[in-house]
Amino acid sequence: MAIAVVIALAVCLGLGLWNGLLVARLGIQPIIATLILMVAGRGIAQLITGGYIITVLSTPYSRIGGYLAAVPTGVFIAAGVFVIMLLLTRRTALGLLVESVGGNAEASRLAGIRARRIKITVYVVCALCAGIAGLMNSSNIADADANHAGLWIELDAILAVVIGGTSLTGGRFSLGGTVLGALILQTLKTTIFTIGIPSQANMVFEAAVVIIVCLIQSPDFRDRVISPFRRRKPPTAQPIVSQPLPVEPRVEVAP
Repeated sequence: MAIAVVIALAVCLGLGLWNGLLVARLGIQPIIATLILMVAGRGIAQLITGGYIITVLSTPYSRIGGYLAAVPTGVFIAAGVFVIMLLLTRRTALGLLVESVGGNAEASRLAGIRARRIKITVYVVCALCAGIAGLMNSSNIADADANHAGLWIELDAILAVVIGGTSLTGGRFSLGGTVLGALILQTLKTTIFTIGIPSQANMVFEAAVVIIVCLIQSPDFRDRVISPFRRRKPPTAQPIVSQPLPVEPRVEVAP
Protein backbone atom coordinates (compact mmCIF):
# COMPACT_ATOMS: atom_id res chain seq x y z
CA MET A 1 0.00 0.00 0.00
CA ALA A 2 2.78 2.42 0.88
CA ILE A 3 4.56 1.72 -2.41
CA ALA A 4 1.34 2.34 -4.35
CA VAL A 5 0.79 5.67 -2.55
CA VAL A 6 4.36 6.79 -3.21
CA ILE A 7 4.08 5.85 -6.89
CA ALA A 8 0.80 7.73 -7.20
CA LEU A 9 2.27 10.88 -5.65
CA ALA A 10 5.39 10.57 -7.84
CA VAL A 11 3.18 10.37 -10.94
CA CYS A 12 1.35 13.50 -9.76
CA LEU A 13 4.66 15.33 -9.39
CA GLY A 14 5.62 14.32 -12.91
CA LEU A 15 2.29 15.48 -14.31
CA GLY A 16 2.60 18.78 -12.47
CA LEU A 17 6.07 19.25 -13.92
CA TRP A 18 4.73 18.48 -17.39
CA ASN A 19 1.89 20.98 -16.97
CA GLY A 20 4.28 23.63 -15.69
CA LEU A 21 6.58 23.15 -18.67
CA LEU A 22 3.66 23.51 -21.06
CA VAL A 23 2.67 26.82 -19.49
CA ALA A 24 6.04 28.32 -18.53
CA ARG A 25 8.22 27.09 -21.39
CA LEU A 26 5.87 26.61 -24.34
CA GLY A 27 3.52 29.49 -23.49
CA ILE A 28 0.29 27.47 -23.63
CA GLN A 29 -2.68 29.04 -21.89
CA PRO A 30 -2.96 27.63 -18.35
CA ILE A 31 -6.64 26.71 -18.65
CA ILE A 32 -5.98 24.86 -21.94
CA ALA A 33 -3.03 22.93 -20.51
CA THR A 34 -5.04 22.01 -17.42
CA LEU A 35 -8.06 20.82 -19.40
CA ILE A 36 -5.87 18.75 -21.73
CA LEU A 37 -4.20 17.05 -18.78
CA MET A 38 -7.54 16.48 -17.05
CA VAL A 39 -9.09 14.77 -20.08
CA ALA A 40 -5.93 12.82 -20.95
CA GLY A 41 -5.41 11.73 -17.34
CA ARG A 42 -8.93 10.40 -16.98
CA GLY A 43 -8.58 8.61 -20.33
CA ILE A 44 -5.30 6.98 -19.30
CA ALA A 45 -6.87 5.89 -16.01
CA GLN A 46 -9.75 4.29 -17.90
CA LEU A 47 -7.29 2.47 -20.15
CA ILE A 48 -5.41 1.12 -17.13
CA THR A 49 -8.57 -0.05 -15.36
CA GLY A 50 -10.25 -1.21 -18.55
CA GLY A 51 -13.26 0.96 -17.74
CA TYR A 52 -14.09 -1.10 -14.66
CA ILE A 53 -14.40 -0.03 -11.04
CA ILE A 54 -11.59 -1.63 -9.06
CA THR A 55 -12.43 -2.28 -5.43
CA VAL A 56 -9.60 -1.54 -2.99
CA LEU A 57 -9.57 -3.96 -0.04
CA SER A 58 -6.85 -2.56 2.21
CA THR A 59 -7.36 -1.63 5.82
CA PRO A 60 -4.35 0.74 6.03
CA TYR A 61 -5.44 2.46 2.80
CA SER A 62 -9.00 2.88 4.06
CA ARG A 63 -7.68 4.85 7.02
CA ILE A 64 -6.67 7.71 4.72
CA GLY A 65 -10.33 8.47 4.11
CA GLY A 66 -11.52 7.05 7.41
CA TYR A 67 -11.70 8.42 10.92
CA LEU A 68 -9.18 9.14 13.62
CA ALA A 69 -10.56 9.69 17.14
CA ALA A 70 -14.07 10.21 15.71
CA VAL A 71 -12.71 12.92 13.39
CA PRO A 72 -12.30 12.36 9.63
CA THR A 73 -8.68 11.73 8.75
CA GLY A 74 -9.02 14.15 5.85
CA VAL A 75 -9.37 16.99 8.35
CA PHE A 76 -5.93 16.28 9.79
CA ILE A 77 -4.40 15.86 6.32
CA ALA A 78 -5.92 19.11 5.08
CA ALA A 79 -4.82 20.93 8.24
CA GLY A 80 -1.27 19.62 7.85
CA VAL A 81 -1.09 20.71 4.20
CA PHE A 82 -2.55 24.10 5.13
CA VAL A 83 0.07 24.69 7.85
CA ILE A 84 2.92 23.70 5.52
CA MET A 85 1.67 25.99 2.75
CA LEU A 86 1.13 28.79 5.23
CA LEU A 87 4.70 28.53 6.48
CA LEU A 88 6.12 28.38 2.96
CA THR A 89 4.14 31.30 1.57
CA ARG A 90 3.99 33.61 4.59
CA ARG A 91 7.19 32.87 6.47
CA THR A 92 9.51 32.70 3.47
CA ALA A 93 10.02 34.75 0.33
CA LEU A 94 8.19 32.16 -1.77
CA GLY A 95 4.78 33.72 -1.19
CA LEU A 96 6.00 37.17 -2.25
CA LEU A 97 7.61 35.70 -5.37
CA VAL A 98 4.44 33.79 -6.28
CA GLU A 99 2.31 36.92 -5.91
CA SER A 100 4.81 38.93 -7.93
CA VAL A 101 4.91 36.43 -10.80
CA GLY A 102 1.14 35.97 -10.72
CA GLY A 103 0.59 39.73 -10.84
CA ASN A 104 3.04 40.46 -13.67
CA ALA A 105 5.39 37.73 -14.83
CA GLU A 106 7.26 39.94 -17.29
CA ALA A 107 7.91 42.69 -14.74
CA SER A 108 9.06 40.06 -12.24
CA ARG A 109 11.47 38.64 -14.81
CA LEU A 110 12.90 42.07 -15.51
CA ALA A 111 13.31 42.57 -11.76
CA GLY A 112 15.55 39.49 -11.59
CA ILE A 113 12.98 36.90 -10.47
CA ARG A 114 13.08 33.55 -12.25
CA ALA A 115 9.43 33.61 -13.20
CA ARG A 116 9.47 30.35 -15.15
CA ARG A 117 10.88 28.38 -12.25
CA ILE A 118 8.32 29.90 -9.88
CA LYS A 119 5.48 28.89 -12.23
CA ILE A 120 6.78 25.34 -12.60
CA THR A 121 7.20 25.04 -8.83
CA VAL A 122 3.63 26.17 -8.23
CA TYR A 123 2.28 23.64 -10.74
CA VAL A 124 4.28 20.83 -9.13
CA VAL A 125 3.04 21.71 -5.64
CA CYS A 126 -0.57 21.98 -6.86
CA ALA A 127 -0.27 18.58 -8.55
CA LEU A 128 1.02 17.06 -5.32
CA CYS A 129 -1.92 18.50 -3.39
CA ALA A 130 -4.31 17.21 -6.07
CA GLY A 131 -2.75 13.75 -5.72
CA ILE A 132 -3.26 13.80 -1.97
CA ALA A 133 -6.89 14.81 -2.50
CA GLY A 134 -7.29 11.97 -4.99
CA LEU A 135 -5.96 9.46 -2.47
CA MET A 136 -8.40 10.76 0.12
CA ASN A 137 -11.30 10.45 -2.31
CA SER A 138 -10.32 6.97 -3.46
CA SER A 139 -9.84 5.78 0.10
CA ASN A 140 -13.18 7.20 1.14
CA ILE A 141 -15.15 5.27 -1.50
CA ALA A 142 -12.80 2.23 -1.24
CA ASP A 143 -12.38 1.82 -4.99
CA ALA A 144 -10.70 3.24 -8.09
CA ASP A 145 -13.41 4.59 -10.34
CA ALA A 146 -11.89 6.33 -13.36
CA ASN A 147 -15.33 7.10 -14.76
CA HIS A 148 -17.02 9.04 -11.98
CA ALA A 149 -14.57 9.56 -9.09
CA GLY A 150 -13.81 13.25 -8.74
CA LEU A 151 -15.94 14.15 -11.75
CA TRP A 152 -16.51 17.94 -11.95
CA ILE A 153 -14.86 18.42 -8.59
CA GLU A 154 -12.62 21.03 -10.23
CA LEU A 155 -15.65 23.35 -10.22
CA ASP A 156 -15.83 22.99 -6.44
CA ALA A 157 -12.12 23.84 -6.18
CA ILE A 158 -12.52 26.96 -8.31
CA LEU A 159 -15.61 28.02 -6.38
CA ALA A 160 -13.92 27.58 -2.99
CA VAL A 161 -10.91 29.62 -4.10
CA VAL A 162 -13.03 32.39 -5.62
CA ILE A 163 -15.30 32.64 -2.59
CA GLY A 164 -12.16 32.88 -0.44
CA GLY A 165 -11.17 36.12 -2.17
CA THR A 166 -8.41 34.89 -4.47
CA SER A 167 -8.25 36.91 -7.67
CA LEU A 168 -8.75 34.90 -10.85
CA THR A 169 -6.45 37.29 -12.69
CA GLY A 170 -3.52 36.04 -10.62
CA GLY A 171 -1.24 37.52 -8.01
CA ARG A 172 -3.15 37.99 -4.78
CA PHE A 173 -4.24 34.86 -2.91
CA SER A 174 -5.52 33.95 0.53
CA LEU A 175 -5.02 30.53 2.12
CA GLY A 176 -7.30 31.26 5.04
CA GLY A 177 -9.94 32.62 2.67
CA THR A 178 -9.74 29.42 0.62
CA VAL A 179 -10.41 27.30 3.72
CA LEU A 180 -13.33 29.56 4.58
CA GLY A 181 -14.58 29.27 0.99
CA ALA A 182 -14.44 25.48 1.18
CA LEU A 183 -16.47 25.52 4.41
CA ILE A 184 -19.02 27.89 2.88
CA LEU A 185 -19.25 25.66 -0.21
CA GLN A 186 -19.90 22.59 1.92
CA THR A 187 -22.55 24.53 3.83
CA LEU A 188 -24.18 25.49 0.53
CA LYS A 189 -24.19 21.86 -0.57
CA THR A 190 -25.94 20.88 2.64
CA THR A 191 -28.38 23.78 2.44
CA ILE A 192 -29.41 22.88 -1.11
CA PHE A 193 -31.05 19.67 0.08
CA THR A 194 -32.62 21.21 3.17
CA ILE A 195 -34.39 23.99 1.25
CA GLY A 196 -35.80 21.56 -1.30
CA ILE A 197 -33.56 22.20 -4.33
CA PRO A 198 -33.20 18.93 -6.29
CA SER A 199 -29.77 17.38 -6.55
CA GLN A 200 -29.91 17.65 -10.35
CA ALA A 201 -29.68 21.45 -10.02
CA ASN A 202 -26.63 21.30 -7.75
CA MET A 203 -24.09 22.10 -10.45
CA VAL A 204 -26.29 24.83 -11.92
CA PHE A 205 -26.50 26.45 -8.50
CA GLU A 206 -22.72 26.26 -8.04
CA ALA A 207 -22.09 27.69 -11.51
CA ALA A 208 -24.43 30.60 -10.74
CA VAL A 209 -22.53 31.31 -7.53
CA VAL A 210 -19.22 31.28 -9.44
CA ILE A 211 -20.57 33.77 -12.00
CA ILE A 212 -21.92 36.07 -9.29
CA VAL A 213 -18.66 36.06 -7.33
CA CYS A 214 -16.62 36.70 -10.50
CA LEU A 215 -18.85 39.64 -11.36
CA ILE A 216 -18.42 41.05 -7.86
CA GLN A 217 -14.65 40.81 -8.26
CA SER A 218 -14.74 42.69 -11.56
CA PRO A 219 -13.93 46.41 -11.06
CA ASP A 220 -15.76 47.40 -14.28
CA PHE A 221 -18.91 45.58 -13.21
CA ARG A 222 -18.83 47.20 -9.77
CA ASP A 223 -18.41 50.65 -11.30
CA ARG A 224 -21.34 50.13 -13.66
CA VAL A 225 -23.60 48.91 -10.87
CA ILE A 226 -22.60 51.47 -8.26
CA SER A 227 -22.22 54.53 -10.52
CA PRO A 228 -26.00 55.20 -10.91
CA PHE A 229 -26.36 55.36 -7.13
CA ARG A 230 -23.45 57.67 -6.55
CA ARG A 231 -24.27 61.27 -5.75
CA ARG A 232 -22.76 63.65 -8.16
CA LYS A 233 -20.79 66.29 -6.38
CA PRO A 234 -21.61 69.86 -7.42
CA PRO A 235 -18.79 71.58 -9.20
CA THR A 236 -16.65 73.54 -6.80
CA ALA A 237 -16.18 77.21 -7.49
CA GLN A 238 -12.69 78.09 -8.48
CA PRO A 239 -11.20 80.97 -6.50
CA ILE A 240 -10.66 84.16 -8.48
CA VAL A 241 -7.06 85.19 -8.36
CA SER A 242 -6.56 88.87 -9.03
CA GLN A 243 -3.82 89.62 -11.47
CA PRO A 244 -1.55 92.57 -10.69
CA LEU A 245 -1.84 95.50 -13.02
CA PRO A 246 1.03 95.82 -15.44
CA VAL A 247 3.49 98.52 -14.51
CA GLU A 248 4.53 100.76 -17.35
CA PRO A 249 8.23 101.33 -17.57
CA ARG A 250 9.41 104.81 -16.77
CA VAL A 251 11.23 106.55 -19.54
CA GLU A 252 13.58 109.27 -18.42
CA VAL A 253 14.34 112.02 -20.90
CA ALA A 254 17.77 113.53 -20.67
CA PRO A 255 17.75 117.34 -20.29
